[in-house]
Amino acid sequence: METDLTPAVKEIILLAARKLTGYRRRQFQAEMALQYCNGKPRRAEEIFGWGREAVNTGLGELRTGIRCLDNFAARGRHRTEEDHPEIAQQIHALVDPHSQADPQLKTSLGYTRLTATAVHQHLVAQAAGTDQAVPTQRTVSDILNRLGYRLRRVRKITPQKKCPKPTPYSTTCDRSTRPRRPSRKRCESPLTPRRK
Repeated sequence: METDLTPAVKEIILLAARKLTGYRRRQFQAEMALQYCNGKPRRAEEIFGWGREAVNTGLGELRTGIRCLDNFAARGRHRTEEDHPEIAQQIHALVDPHSQADPQLKTSLGYTRLTATAVHQHLVAQAAGTDQAVPTQRTVSDILNRLGYRLRRVRKITPQKKCPKPTPYSTTCDRSTRPRRPSRKRCESPLTPRRK
């Protein structure tokens, strides 16, 4: 059957498979595997470069007539606090006593004095002797940001700035306190002409 496949036909089949998605692509791959590869998923993988699991699923869908549902939400990498909610609880317990709300209450962020390095060291100390997984320092920093904590120095009030003393000859100094400049003496020699 492989003799029927010319490079041009193979290129057209690969292009058509790239244009399709989901169950339509699996159905197309299964039909091409039946036609050109005797229904063998490994042979379809060798000839066309498709994943044999997808071709096998497509063959099963063709045989039974039941379409498999795609689980796109399960793909990708999950957040650490989704996989290990106990780590988020531990971070809350560590950071909450050292944080305060936004003084102007404009945001729901909590400002904390603890850095991600300090939180990571606390988590490592808590997990010592157990086989509990501890996230890296960068991951702890990301978790703190996602939980709504920002690193900022905690202070209750900001002291008022003292007004600077006016310097002589500045524009903010009033004329009564400004020292007088010494006047220049003119040369009263009869030989020097006066400027007009």
